[in-house]
Order: sequence, then C-alpha cells, then structure tokens
Amino acid sequence: MDIQVADSRPVTISNGTPQAAVEFHALSLQISENDARPSDRRHRTYQASAHKPRWHALLYTLLPLHTAHQQHEAEELQRDAALLQVANELRTHTYHLDSINAVYAQLGADPVHGLRTDEAVQRTETCGSNVVSPAPRRLLSRAFGWVFGGFNRFLWPAMIVFWLCWKPIGNPPQSGNLAMAVVIILVICLQALFSAWQEWTTDRTMHSITNMVTAETHGLRNGLRVQLAQSELVPGDIVFLRSGDRVPADVRLVQVSMDVLVDRSELSGAPDPTIGTTGYTNTNYLETRNMAMMGMHIAQGQCTGVVVATGDRTVLGRIGQLVTHNPADRTILQIEVQRLVNWLTTVSLVVGTLFVVLWAVWLRPKYPGFMSVSDALANGVGVLVTFVPGSLPISLILAMTMVAKRMQRYKLLVKNLTTVETLGTVTVICCEKTGTVTQRRMVPTRIGFGDAEFEFDTLVGACEAATVDALNVAVRRVHETAALCNAARFDPTFAHLPINGRVALGDATDCALLRMAEHLCPLQPARRQYDTLLTVPFNLRRRWMLAVCADRTQPTHSPFMLVKGAPETLLPKCTRVQLQNGDVVPLDHAQRARIEEMQHRWAAQDGCRVLLLCRREYASDECNPLASVADSAAELYAVACQNMSGLCVVGLVGLIDPPRDEILDSVGKFRGAGIRVFMVTGDYAPTAAFVARQCGIITSAAVDGIDEINAQVTLTKTEKRSDDKECRRSTTQSLPKAMGGRRAALLVTDSEHTLASRSSLVVSGPDLHGLGAVHWDIIAQYDECVFARITPEQKLQVVEEMRGRGHIVAVTGDEVNDVPAMRAAHVGVAMGNGTQVAKAASGVVLLDNNFSSLVVAIECGRLLFINLKKVIVYLLPMTNLSEIVPSLLNVTLGLPIPLSTFLMLVINTVTDVWASVVLIYEEPETDLMLHPPRNSSVDGLVNVRFFLQAYGFVGLVQTLTGHIMFFLCLYLRGGIHPRDVFLSFNKWTDGYLGKSKAELAELVSISGSAHFMALVVMQWANMFVARTRVLSVFRQNPFWGPRRNPMLLVAIPIAVAVSLVVNEFAWFNSVFLTGKIPVEFFFLPIPFALALLVLEELRKLVVRRYPNGGLARIAW
Repeated sequence: MDIQVADSRPVTISNGTPQAAVEFHALSLQISENDARPSDRRHRTYQASAHKPRWHALLYTLLPLHTAHQQHEAEELQRDAALLQVANELRTHTYHLDSINAVYAQLGADPVHGLRTDEAVQRTETCGSNVVSPAPRRLLSRAFGWVFGGFNRFLWPAMIVFWLCWKPIGNPPQSGNLAMAVVIILVICLQALFSAWQEWTTDRTMHSITNMVTAETHGLRNGLRVQLAQSELVPGDIVFLRSGDRVPADVRLVQVSMDVLVDRSELSGAPDPTIGTTGYTNTNYLETRNMAMMGMHIAQGQCTGVVVATGDRTVLGRIGQLVTHNPADRTILQIEVQRLVNWLTTVSLVVGTLFVVLWAVWLRPKYPGFMSVSDALANGVGVLVTFVPGSLPISLILAMTMVAKRMQRYKLLVKNLTTVETLGTVTVICCEKTGTVTQRRMVPTRIGFGDAEFEFDTLVGACEAATVDALNVAVRRVHETAALCNAARFDPTFAHLPINGRVALGDATDCALLRMAEHLCPLQPARRQYDTLLTVPFNLRRRWMLAVCADRTQPTHSPFMLVKGAPETLLPKCTRVQLQNGDVVPLDHAQRARIEEMQHRWAAQDGCRVLLLCRREYASDECNPLASVADSAAELYAVACQNMSGLCVVGLVGLIDPPRDEILDSVGKFRGAGIRVFMVTGDYAPTAAFVARQCGIITSAAVDGIDEINAQVTLTKTEKRSDDKECRRSTTQSLPKAMGGRRAALLVTDSEHTLASRSSLVVSGPDLHGLGAVHWDIIAQYDECVFARITPEQKLQVVEEMRGRGHIVAVTGDEVNDVPAMRAAHVGVAMGNGTQVAKAASGVVLLDNNFSSLVVAIECGRLLFINLKKVIVYLLPMTNLSEIVPSLLNVTLGLPIPLSTFLMLVINTVTDVWASVVLIYEEPETDLMLHPPRNSSVDGLVNVRFFLQAYGFVGLVQTLTGHIMFFLCLYLRGGIHPRDVFLSFNKWTDGYLGKSKAELAELVSISGSAHFMALVVMQWANMFVARTRVLSVFRQNPFWGPRRNPMLLVAIPIAVAVSLVVNEFAWFNSVFLTGKIPVEFFFLPIPFALALLVLEELRKLVVRRYPNGGLARIAW
C-alpha cells in the first residue's frame, strides 16, 4: 500500500518525559509479575491514608508536621496503588494477541473503506477527543506560591516585625509602625495579584504559540485517504504512518514495510528503535512490537495501523495520571536573577543586622533617647524591604514572554521560554542543506549514460512518447527505474495542472524523479504494467533505495531489481553499464572512471545531486533467486539484499535544488554577529561545497580538506617535540630561560598564523573516522565548515565536539535523521514543512520555512538579555545605594533619617515598577547584531562593570542629589545648616537650635519628602539613561521612529501622581510622617537630572569614539 505523506506537516508537541519512561517500565513490570499486588501492610497503609480528610492533606502541605521519610513513603504507596490499577486495566487488553481480523471485528473497523463520518462523530461522543488531559492546575499550591513566594517571602517577616514594633515593643505604640505593617500586607496582596496575572498571561501566551497549528495525521475515512486532525481520531480508525511521523494514538500495526523501525525512547526510554511487526513478540502489552503507543515515532520505513485507544485511555494518558508534574527547570537568566536577589538579600540582612547591633552596643548606651527599640528594629527591617528590587523576577518572566510573542509575529514557534534565552548565546549553527538552505524543489538538469550525457530538456524534447514501449530502450530503462523505484506520488487533486505545477507527495529527491519520469512518459501506464513486490526505502546509512518489480505483460512474470542511490555506494556493486543506444557492455576501468568523472563534474560545476540508477534482470526463473520467494515479503527482502551485486548502470541523473532567496543575506548577518554557519549534509562533498559557496557559507578561494587537517596535526606534534627538545637542551646547557621562552613563543605565533590563514574546510563523513581530539581542536577553529556525506551519528558527533569546546550550538533540520543532533544541540530548529518528529525534537519551529526568521530569533534572544540588563541597571541605583545610604547616615553620623522606610517602599514597589516593566519592551539598538555572542559562563547578567555603572555612577549621582535636596530644604525652610545636622544624634530633640521637637519633626518630614521627589525625578533621567548602552539617547527617540517607546513616558505622570498622593494628603502626613513638598522642590532636581543625562551622553560618546579605550573596557 502506498503510504506517502505530504511535505507540509503540522507540529506535534512532545508529551514524553524521563519520568514517563520510569512509569512505563514500572507498568511493564507490574503486568509481567505473577503477583502484582503490593504487600498487605503497604496496601492497608495506603487505604488508611486515602480516607484522610482534605484539610489534613492541606495542613501537611503547608506545615512540615511529618518527616521526609513519611512523606516519601506515602507518595510511594499512592504511586504503587495507581500503578497496580493501571497495570490491571492494561493486562486485560488482548489487541496485541488477537489476529488482525479479530481486532477489526472488536473495534468495528473497516480496513478497506475506514469509518464513515457519522460513525466517527458517534464514537467521539462516546470516547471523547483524542487529547491527553493536561496536568491538574493545583490552584491552591500556586496561590500559596503567589502569596508567600518571590519577593513576598521578605515582606512577611518585615510585616511581623513592624507589627511587633507597634505592640508590644513600641512604648508608646506608634501608629506609623502599624500603618507600615498594613501597607506591607497591601503590597503583598498586590504582588500576589500581579504574579497571578503574569502567570496567567504567560500561560495563555505560550498556549496560543504552541497551538498556532494543529497536529494532523493521514487516515482512512469514507473510502478515501485524508488528513485528519489528531484530536479527531477514534478507536477503529485506520492510520498511515511513515518515517518521521509521530504515533497519534495507541495503534495495533496491521501492515509494515520490511525496514520499519519504531522509536520508543520518549515513552519507554529505550535508546534504540525496535523493528515493528504485525504479529506479537511478547505477551506483555507494553513490550510487544506489534503495538505503537502515542508518543512514539516511526524512525524508519512505513506502516499501517488501527487505532485501539485514544486520549486518556492511551498508555501515555494513563501514565500522565501517575506522573507528578514537577515545575519546569529554571532558565540560566532566572538562576542569575535569583542569585542576584539572594545576594542582595544577604547584603541587606547583614546591613540590617549590623544596624541593630550598632544600636545595641554603641548608640543605646552612648546616645540614650536617640533611637528606641522599635525604631532600631524598624530601621533594620526597612533595609531588607527596600534593598531588594521586588519587580525584578516578574520583569524577567515578562521579558521572556514579550520576546516569545515578538517571535510569534515572525512565524516562529517557541515551545518554552528557556529556548528564547539560549538563542541569544548561539555561536555555531549547524544546518542541513536540503530544505533548510535550499528550497527543497529539486529539478532534473542532466541525464548520463555510459557513453554520453544530455541536458534533460534536450532529452525530453527528443524522446516524448505516449507509451513506455515507444521510448528508446535506454531512456525506457531510465524511466522505469525513476518511476518504479520511487516512494513519491502525485496528489490526484492537482492532476489537471501542468507537470511542474502538480503537488507531489514524498521526499524531494523522489518528487523530482517522479516529475522527470512523467515528462518522459505518462506514469500511470507504466505503473499499471508492473507489480511492485517489495520496496526498501532510502536512508542515509545505506544510501540507496531498492524496488523488486515484475512485468505483468510477460508470461513468466519474472521479478527484477531496480536500485537508485549514491554513485560511490552503488558503483562497486555494478558490473555492467548501459550505453545511449540501449546496449549493455561490461563496466571496465575506463567506464568506471568516466562515471566518477561525470559525477564529480556535475557536482562541482553545477551543484548537482547525482544519483546512479541501476537494474538487475535474470535470464530465466531457474537462475533468478527472487522468483522462488516472490510470495514472501520477508524472504524476498533478505534475498534481494543478499544479491545487491552484479548490477547494471542504467544511467546517471543530476538534480539541482536552488538556494533559498534569503539565505545569502541571512548567512551574512550571522557572520556579522560573530556566529559561524556550518553545513552538515548527507550530500556529495563537491555538491555540498558548491551550494555552500552559493549560500555564502564558504567564501574563501582556497578550501582545505582532511589532508590539510592531518598535515596541521603532524606540524603541531613536530613543533611540540622540537619545543620540548629545545627546552631540554637549554636546561642542560644552563642557557637563559628567555631563549627557550622566545623559541616557544615563535612556534606558537607561527602555528596561530597558519590557522589564521585558513577559514574554509570541507570534509566528508568517511574522513571523520578515527579523528582525535587534536584534529577536532583544529576543525573547531575554522570559520567556514562543510561536513558532507555524513550519517546521523556523525551529525551528532559534530554537535558534541563543538559543544565540548565551549560552543553554544543550534542545529536546523527537518527529517528524522536530524533528530539526534537536534536533541543534542543547545537549540534544535525545525523547518515548518519538516517531519513531525523533527518538530517535536526542536525548541523552535520556523513555520514559514524562512531561514531569515532564525536571524530574528537570535536577535530576540540577545534583546532579552540586553533589556533585562537595562531593567536591572534602572532598579539597582535606587533600590540599593540611594535608599540604604540614608539609613547608614542615620545610624553612623546621627542624622535624622533623610528618607523614611515608607517612602523607600513607595519607590521600590510603586513608582519604579511601571518604568521597569516598560523598559522590557525596548526595541534593539542598531548594533545589536554586530556584536559577537556573549559567553554565558563569563558575561553574566551582572558583573563588576555593571555595578560600576549602577553604584559608582548613576547611584552616586542620585544619592548626592537626594541628600543635597534634603539639606537644602532644611536650610531654606528651617534655617538649619548641614553642619548642625551631622552628629546631632540625641541632640535632635526639643530645644535644639531653638526649635521644638514638633517643629524639627515637621522639617524632617518636609525635607524627607523633598529628598523623595528628587529621587523620583532622578529616576526619570535614569530611565532614559538605561535605554541605551552605547548609542545616544537622541538616536533612541522614545517619541517616534523605529525604536520609539511612548509608554515609557507614562512613568512620569504616574510617579508625579503617586508623589502627590503620599505627600500632599493629610492622612499620609499624620500616619507615615510625610510632608508636603515645597513647590520649588518639584523643579530643583531637574538640573541634576539633566546633568546626569549630559554626563551619560559624554560617557557614551567617548565609548563610541574610542571603543578600545579604558572607559569602553569598563562600560556595562
């Protein structure tokens, strides 16, 4: 049965997990055991635990009232009971043991016509959709995390301390501490609500992205073979699967090709694919090879199956009920942000504790009355509350979600947020040739025989015929081989169109040969004339396809073999060659050399993929080993493979696959961004090199090969021995050490110069055998590499060797052969028209098959990192230095605290939040893709240069401005000179400088509010400063242009409104001791903000003018 699949296939998201493999094996063991019940003790314990009330389980979740051992034992008992239940259910299934006809009868399936539409609808109503239910939402535990996790875990202890400072520690109780406790509770609620909203929007965004396309499969309905949505499958449906397809439901195999392999790794964890069969190989339902479960995929060959279970009734669905869904692994950036938050928390705890200790051992005995117990505790806790930027973790998730949505607009399917981050650090892209850098539209250009070669169009014009028999003998044999040794077919829907306009379903090479045969002569008469007894599909390991056919018009009906494949693989198996007149002559050395020269010339000059078409016929049935086994597919397969010799070369065909229009520009952008593009293909080396040069992957005039690599290895070893000998001689003769060092330095310089003079390399798969670490060290230094004629295992080797040398590797592919390498890479990128399994193994899918979309993906990954740095550099100066220095001056120099904890909290959780969120939506700077990739192990989210910018520059200017406004307000409003404020300690009380205690308190409140307003204004300047790292703020115009961000300006009226509310309303004045801001102090900080902008513009100017200067080296 012909079971090809269209090139355009939908994406299927993988449901398999390592934990699912554990449960799969546990189920298999349960089914296989004679005594499947757990021990009576464990069974009774589980039964007892199952009847505990829900509040008891919730209490145990929130409070650690039981030991870890007890919890583990309870979980194991629950798991064992669930395993037993599922195993008992699966043990009753006999689909694998029953005959195929019995299975059809049980399921009410029709192998000829399939189900009718009304039958399918009725079964869907009964069995439900073929969708595995998602994991339970566990809203209660998530709400617990919203309320008590993240930044809130620091706010709860602070709230408790403020509450205690009100009563019973406060003497007398201060309503301000109670109000602070209430405010912190409100902040906790707002943080929890924001976290819930953020998680909901993130889930919704990722759900919409992963559901951009619907999973489909080929099935039989109403007597027609149609594409069905995977969710529409019901028990009894007949489905057709081929290499690269994922199994859409639990399927009993009813027809398989001789080479079909089923990959069970994602469900069972088995490392190697297993042969699929139609008869059972094990009485265990999970281990037999005539069953294919949802989540597996077809690694090779093709098969037909009948659906026996769908949705939650599949093995995968049942296992999903057993698996405890752990939270997703955190990304590198999340880990870095958490590390930063933990570091800041540790510093704040140390500083807060130091303040309390200083008060206890120094201030309390030396300056009694200066600070009460409640004031000391509130001051120490205030440092913890205000030191950590609370919106930072939320900003990270929002940033990754925003970038994922941006990629969605460019038809980029991103399956998880981790991939977004990793894309920004990619240093090497390993791309497949066919379908990735080329258009996957192969066209025949040349046909060759043993003594001549022709342009394809010329041959078509001379040999047009209505029937096969009317063709020239030589051309007829070429036509038969191309038409019959072919797994592709035309879609009958487009039969009325011209040949080149018809849709062909199948591999690109087969589709090209199909069109070639149709041009020479209509296919249907030829295919009706012959019976295809056996087909062995092409794969990269053997590099050939075989078909055993028989001519119906011949009385003997004698079978013969047709083979096509790589010339270097098949030519050693050939002994004869066909000439252009149809004569067959022995394949001597001269003929062999001519064929090899023809292949090399077509590949090197035109970039042709060259196929050798072969045939083997037998004079009579007595000497034909295929005739006696023609009725047994298994025996025919074995005999045909054993007799793959003595073939006759029918002809050569040259196929051209033009590069994608966008590939040359995309490769240039990658090279400008410091990313190397390697071609990794199964094609012939000259073909791959020609196409690589067309695509810009190879640009050097001279291209190295394996000989140059070996020569360099030999040179390196010789230099090392020479260097060692020189060192020994210098030691023996007591020569100056400098001479040996100078000799070594010269050798290293020569070696580096030799490597630097090369940039392009082309190696073939056979050349990779036996290469050692030294060889790969040299290969990894080439800027332009082409790996040709390599197997899937060698693709995997290339990726692992690059990863082992510190590269961040992305692999593009679209076939099942690319899957191992895609899984081993940091990022797997699948084309939209690739196989289902390739999409499932990838982290990114280019839905529009546009290679330039990968440029956007990498740019988005870099943008995520850059924008997050902008958010942090905006938050840190205010939440750290500008807010901790007032508390430090209060404790060490005896100043009345210039900025209250309440106003610090307002800045940290209200006024800074909007701008920090909006900064995430910044467009990239113009030079974003002109920088080399960052080294994530060295260039982290924050470093010394980053802290110099945040603390040594912006934070310092902001802190000085805030305190200048504080002292200026004291002087203008109260006539108090700064020298009278320092070291005032407990003198700052009733009668100091002729002022009452209430007057002094009012002055501090007003001056503190002026300090607060100054910091708010300075943050406006910092907001513009943080928008760019190198470019001028005028080049990053927020109002118009491609990099506008008008929402950023909304932060200004929000901050003004908040400032007016907390400082102008009498209730806030009386409860939180804020003061009404004098009108002039709304404007006095503006010159300082402008000064910050000017200083930053000068810094950026110097960095741009002198990119290698000292200031550029310490720039963030």
